[in-house]
Amino acid sequence: MDFNENSRCRCGCKFASAALIAAGLFSAGFFPGWYYYQSKVNSNFVTVKGLAETNVKADLAIWNLKFVVTADNLTAAQQNIASQRGVIYEFLQQQGIAKAEISEGRVETNDLLANPYRSNNDVASRFIVSQTITVRSGNVDVVDKALRNNGELVARGIILDSQYGSPVSYIFTKLNDIKPQMLEEATKNAAAAAAEFAKSSDSRVGRIRRASQGVFSILPLEQTPDVSETQSINKKVRVVSTIEYWLE
Repeated sequence: MDFNENSRCRCGCKFASAALIAAGLFSAGFFPGWYYYQSKVNSNFVTVKGLAETNVKADLAIWNLKFVVTADNLTAAQQNIASQRGVIYEFLQQQGIAKAEISEGRVETNDLLANPYRSNNDVASRFIVSQTITVRSGNVDVVDKALRNNGELVARGIILDSQYGSPVSYIFTKLNDIKPQMLEEATKNAAAAAAEFAKSSDSRVGRIRRASQGVFSILPLEQTPDVSETQSINKKVRVVSTIEYWLE
């Protein structure tokens, strides 16, 4: 190899080394800067919540009428329970409840003398016989009126067992029918909140980054401490959606 070729080789090696060093320096500066840029871009979003509420009315009423008779004779107790069952059927149909909306539960019998924890006192009425009649109706107003008139049953000697609280549950069964409209309203309200935020930060609302529809909750329309949702015919459905928007 002559002198000129040797010189060109050394120059080429130096050039390659310089290029590699330059590329390394470029990479060292480019990638941290690129990641910094991406972190700034990816953090440029706002999280807002959109609320939607609508008033609804229960479309199903379930009324459990548990009645009790006592007697010292089992045959007499069974006759009494059958007689009172007829009185309850008559009352319900007079109130406008169809026979097809009424069903009977099993008859339960409690023999007090068979109770090992009974007192030693004489038992005046040995047998306690009870039964539950259930009304399941879509006409909630009729059921509500009948419930308010159940004093007529008491006046006719019917003992109603209400130890488990309210005997009637008013249920709204059409939640799926109103979900799309409510989600649309919640999204619009969230977008309006995002627009206000963007306006104050001199930005513009972009596409949705992430969205969560939230949980639908059904509440009594009049929210007082002593009223539960199932006791209320008129209700309020609420959903809160959480949405993240890009800001541009």
